[in-house]
Amino acid sequence: MSLIDTHAHLNDARLLPSVPDIVSSMEMDGVDKIINVGYSRQSSEISVDLANSYKNIYCSVGIHPHDSKDATQADYEYFISVSQNPKLVAIGEIGLDYYYNLSDESIQKRVFVEQLELANSLSLPIIIHLRDAYADMFTLLSQNKHYLNHGVVLHCYSGTSDDLKQYQSITDMYVSVGGAITFKNNASRKDVIAQVPINLLLLETDCPYMTPVPHRGTINYPKYVKFVASKLIDWFPDRDIITETNNNAKRLFDKLRN
Repeated sequence: MSLIDTHAHLNDARLLPSVPDIVSSMEMDGVDKIINVGYSRQSSEISVDLANSYKNIYCSVGIHPHDSKDATQADYEYFISVSQNPKLVAIGEIGLDYYYNLSDESIQKRVFVEQLELANSLSLPIIIHLRDAYADMFTLLSQNKHYLNHGVVLHCYSGTSDDLKQYQSITDMYVSVGGAITFKNNASRKDVIAQVPINLLLLETDCPYMTPVPHRGTINYPKYVKFVASKLIDWFPDRDIITETNNNAKRLFDKLRN
């Protein structure tokens, strides 16, 4: 059975020239569908264009916390204008990133909440990017729970089990895992992922980033999602990882069923 990569960046300059080859080999590579994720106005436009051009590529649009300092009302109006596209499945990736702080924390918070409100008004799920801002994220999600009506993904989740319990106390959140779980120094992630209900688990690559073992140190591709699935199958042999994660992706991003 083929896999769904729920978070890829084919709009990245390192992958964009290879998109025709990536798409043509999807069936052979065991990849059924790819969600290409926007992180700025420009990358979101490319994301939509790719989804319009290729049958099994879907898209999301949004402003990443790094780019939140540049967010404008015109960006939001563009997101609204493409929201009825049958291939657009989410608003994201949006969130908080205090590791690099490429945008001021107060701006990150404001733009994140604005996009939560926008996603809710458009009846779309949200894809959350979260790094070194767990307390503030919990506060913002708690204060804005009324916007979390159409699904939430904690993308490439790297927090603790305790953090995860806190977030799940707000609303049931999907947890997406990628190549990082294959790294030798990340074996402890098994205990965290074990806390994720099987009906809330998703697979991703975050390509071209976070390349899984055995290809770590090279450019990541959607076809490497199989290594993420393989690690989860090794950790949880009693779970039907492939069937469940595919079903979860189609339940959350319902346009994938089309």
